Amino acid sequence: MHIFVRYLTNSMNKEDVLTEDQKTIARFAKAMGHPIRMYVLEILSKQTCCYSGDLTEVLPIAKSTLSQHLKELKDAGLIQGEIEAPKIKYCLNQENWKLAQDLFKKFLNT
Repeated sequence: MHIFVRYLTNSMNKEDVLTEDQKTIARFAKAMGHPIRMYVLEILSKQTCCYSGDLTEVLPIAKSTLSQHLKELKDAGLIQGEIEAPKIKYCLNQENWKLAQDLFKKFLNT
């Protein structure tokens, strides 16, 4: 098997060499790059949804810190939030969760 390595030249940019899959998996990996976020994803993967207040009760972090972690996961598309005043209900974004699983499996099996 030959491994082809493509180096960036001055006339190339990252858009020339990076695939959409690589960009997507990097976005997911960055969002998953903190233990608190992994914990939140684990909780949401085992149940339909969860309210942010419930997460605050089980995590030893400030509400504002939890909000930042939830924002990172939401911005990456791994979770979605729905306002049910005065609470916010968070669920996995099932489509992107499946995509993340598929991309990570593909990447780790190459």
